[in-house]
Amino acid sequence: MRIIAHLSDLHFGRIDESALPALVAALSAAKPHLVVVSGDLTQRARSREFIEARDFLKTLPLPQLVVPGNHDVPLYDLIDRWLAPLHNYRRYISGDLEPFFADDEIAVLGVNTARSNTLKNGRINREQVGRGAQRLDACGPALLRIVVTHHPFDIPLDNENAKVIGRAAMAMAGFAQSRVDIILSGHLHQSDVTHSSARYEKAGRAVLLVQAGTVTSTRRRGEVNSFNMIRLDGPRVTIEGHAFDAQRGDFRVASSREFLRGDKGWLETARGGT
Repeated sequence: MRIIAHLSDLHFGRIDESALPALVAALSAAKPHLVVVSGDLTQRARSREFIEARDFLKTLPLPQLVVPGNHDVPLYDLIDRWLAPLHNYRRYISGDLEPFFADDEIAVLGVNTARSNTLKNGRINREQVGRGAQRLDACGPALLRIVVTHHPFDIPLDNENAKVIGRAAMAMAGFAQSRVDIILSGHLHQSDVTHSSARYEKAGRAVLLVQAGTVTSTRRRGEVNSFNMIRLDGPRVTIEGHAFDAQRGDFRVASSREFLRGDKGWLETARGGT
């Protein structure tokens, strides 16, 4: 049994301060085996914002696996944007842009999808997929394999303006060969859980695509602040959406979906969809 707390889009520099102590309390009570942060720790990649994000991450349980997002690349400082786009991220958060965590049940790989040449969209390249595949292939066959990116591999049906990550089909095919089970992403500030089989028919293996909303930003885009709690128990995965109740000042379970892993991917159980 493993528990992963999946947070995304903190956006220090534009946050709801009341959500911070509630998040600390929720994670302290849940005692996750791993805290995943899928990008956009800051609003404008300023040093002050990264320092605030770093100090807040120190209040959350360990271990942690963090990847950057497009907001962690400077927007207005064009020199740094092109020559050192993740300088502040490396300085204050982590120099490792391909973090990896593994124990005797799960293997989790982080991939940096933030790029200098686009304002908000992201991209993954063949070299990143190849390096990730090598690390995942070296793990035992029984481990559940998870990839973490900021930019999504699927988009909610009601978001017509969003785009999936660049080179998505190539990456999905590579991850399918490495028997990746779940991909965790953020970016859209919308919670969602979908199967890869609908969009990536040629990949040959259904992957569970899990989107997290924004956990602390005021840019909520129609949703309250939220995060995912992912409970992994053998072939069974339960994805809980924890939503922030501003009046009560706490995070509470707002949704729960359960999936079973088979030879070709995932099947949602009758308990799912609540």
